[in-house]
Amino acid sequence: MPKFLTYEEFVSLKQLHRSLKNKKAADRVKVLIMLHLGFTPTQISQALMLDETTLSRYVKTFKEKGVEGLLEVKYTGGKTRLTLCQEQELKVYLKENITRTAKEVVDYIFLTYKVNYSIIGTTKLLHRLGFTWKKPKIVPGKANKEKQEEFLKTYNSLKESLNINDQIYFLDSTHPEHNTKPSYGWILKGKANDKFVKTNTGRERLNLNGALNFQGKVALVLDEETINKKATIHLLETIKEKQKKGKVYLVLDNASHHHAKEVKRWVLHHPRFKLVFLPVYSPNLNLIERLWRFFHNKVTYNHYFETFKEFRDETLKFFKNLKQYDKELSTLLTDNFQLVPT
Repeated sequence: MPKFLTYEEFVSLKQLHRSLKNKKAADRVKVLIMLHLGFTPTQISQALMLDETTLSRYVKTFKEKGVEGLLEVKYTGGKTRLTLCQEQELKVYLKENITRTAKEVVDYIFLTYKVNYSIIGTTKLLHRLGFTWKKPKIVPGKANKEKQEEFLKTYNSLKESLNINDQIYFLDSTHPEHNTKPSYGWILKGKANDKFVKTNTGRERLNLNGALNFQGKVALVLDEETINKKATIHLLETIKEKQKKGKVYLVLDNASHHHAKEVKRWVLHHPRFKLVFLPVYSPNLNLIERLWRFFHNKVTYNHYFETFKEFRDETLKFFKNLKQYDKELSTLLTDNFQLVPT
């Protein structure tokens, strides 16, 4: 067969073929490309295991209905009834718009394409298109990406300039409550198999002030009455006793007690210590935040503590025995910071 595609059609079909994951659809495009390149129908039939009548039909459909007609898949029963082009349009829409339930997708498909889908059929379609049902990640609404990028440049320069005894600590506080935190887990289907975790009515909480040493993956966590300038200086004194040589760079947020005059005065009298403030609304750049989340996964989620003392003891025991989690923490506590998306 002589060349029957324009140059633009040929290039477009080659690009389309690379993007198609459906084998049957890819074969249809491949037939047109091979015919255009001079392969005989017999050669193509043998290579793709298609009869020559089918090849002729593909060419006829393409000439009459274009690419969309060529890729249209007419399934029956429970299989997909959207064309491949419509599926791609749907995928683009769903990537840009969060739909909370499969029913919302069912309604959108009907309003847009006048095609009826069941909930089960839609769920299968979503999985096939690469979607999964999960929560979006939340980010501070006032975070400034440019400021975060500036901070990372400063941080990376600081890392490169460290001498052998210099250390970086990430500081933050957290306030875990003495109450059970239910979390997802693998549980057998059916109400008869529901799992129940006891909870308590207390609202007592711990006030933990922590410093995470980046190089050694060692955490200093202090149990305080409250988190204020006094607690901050207590933490700095603890770091000073631990870190007797070299400069100490403290990465911390903009909490008022970090900017207190007493804290600044303490740093002034201890020139080895340098404060490195994070941009506002940037918990994603504070490495110790990952340690707090790891703590909740190991201690508070789905765990019941009868008394506040039990809760406190188990919490402090966890932070004193971080060595047992070395393998997990070595991959978690890395400075591969993710910037807030714009």
